[in-house]
Amino acid sequence: MTRTFVIGLLCLVIVACSVYAESPVSTTASPSTSFVVKYALWASLLGALASVSLPAGALLGVVWKPSTGVTAAMIAFGGGALLAALSLELVAPTVMAAVEHGGGAVEGGGHGGGLSGLIALLAGSAIGGILFVVLDQVVSAHGGYLRKSATTITYLARRRKQRIERMLSRLAQIEFLRSIPPEHVQMLVEYVRPTTFSPGERIFGEGDRGDRMFFLERGEVALARGGAELKTLGAGEVLGEIALLTGAPRTAQAVARTHTGALALLKEDFDRIRKASPELEAAMARLASQRLEENRQIDAAAARAAEVWAEQAADALRQGLSVPTPQEVRQAAEEHSGAPLAIWLGNFIDGIPGSFVIGSSFLAILVEKSAHGTPGFTEVIPYTLIAGLFLSNFPEAMASSVGMRDQGWRAPKILGMWASLVVMASVGGVVGYALGAQVDHTVVVGMEGGAAGAMLTMIAQAMIPEAVHLGGASVVGPSTLAGFLSAVAFKLLEA
Repeated sequence: MTRTFVIGLLCLVIVACSVYAESPVSTTASPSTSFVVKYALWASLLGALASVSLPAGALLGVVWKPSTGVTAAMIAFGGGALLAALSLELVAPTVMAAVEHGGGAVEGGGHGGGLSGLIALLAGSAIGGILFVVLDQVVSAHGGYLRKSATTITYLARRRKQRIERMLSRLAQIEFLRSIPPEHVQMLVEYVRPTTFSPGERIFGEGDRGDRMFFLERGEVALARGGAELKTLGAGEVLGEIALLTGAPRTAQAVARTHTGALALLKEDFDRIRKASPELEAAMARLASQRLEENRQIDAAAARAAEVWAEQAADALRQGLSVPTPQEVRQAAEEHSGAPLAIWLGNFIDGIPGSFVIGSSFLAILVEKSAHGTPGFTEVIPYTLIAGLFLSNFPEAMASSVGMRDQGWRAPKILGMWASLVVMASVGGVVGYALGAQVDHTVVVGMEGGAAGAMLTMIAQAMIPEAVHLGGASVVGPSTLAGFLSAVAFKLLEA
């Protein structure tokens, strides 16, 4: 990861310097080299200022593990602050310019651009959101989802959902289970329990009480009666349902032939489902009277019914995104040897768009203030944007660092990763400033829109869902509002 970071940093520095070397200095207060260097350093400082909360939050996450409610409130607060910053600093100025000036361009190089600027903002936002989703999926596929609770929850929940859908497809092959309405399938999913058997292990014996049934996911099970083998069952088949239905003793012995994985459903749980679903109870009576055949052949119509039932059940399933256990997180981390680099890249694409916007916003304010003389540093700070990014970075880094610590990361490695992102954000501020001075203003607005789209997608896809799952809607709502109002209040410093 260190080598990749250094190479990436050098590339960004070269790009920044090469672009800025040819950027027009007429937009600044003075054409001298000293002003060029000074404003570049200002842009770099602003990028670092907004992201310095990353290592600060990481340090807090290393030494303290807050409750889920506190973490949720802080994340929601940061999400609200970032929403306010993006709305006020990026979207509102371009929209107002379009309303005031129509299709014409706005003089002065400010946040305007007229109708063309608004179109560029909309297009850039859409592209930025799509690009963020694509890049996020790429790094997540290599372990980058472990960078924060929200992405970990989403990834593991998606994997869990896929596993449940596969299980539902197998359950759908059993006719009497298809009698359960889709709205009752949640009970079935909650009651089944994964279990495994070693080769040669006896699952149940002939004459045993039928206290559970099994849905085989993998492996093979041999059935025998009186010492003679009857048949072999494999993945997707059902074991022990007759005794569960009739209450009679087992009519055969079942022994695992290979390593076997199955989903077990206890009789008492199955009886609860029967009691809650009259449709299932009626089907049970019919099937019991007909002495359900173990090797029933499913015709084309039944196969189609099974497919439809599985799809409806999956759609109706109220699959909550539960917080993964530490064991699940550690197991997921062990599956990806390149997870550290992917985590770093994931945090990179989360944070760099903001630093670019800081640089371009700084330039817009600088041009405006330069018309009335040489501005001071405090006069060209985009306070609301800095505040929004600062307040959103802190809880995200804190929550992510708690997760990294749970994965076994050491404190120096965690803090080093977040510190490296401060350096990258500092360079990103210079790149945003340099490009803003070099290219047409409409292009700048489109690029800002791309960054805004990426950040808005990140808020909706990661921050708010994470806060809801950790603390609940009652915590997230007021916290998001508080963050939004806090960022808006920073406008008082610009008045």
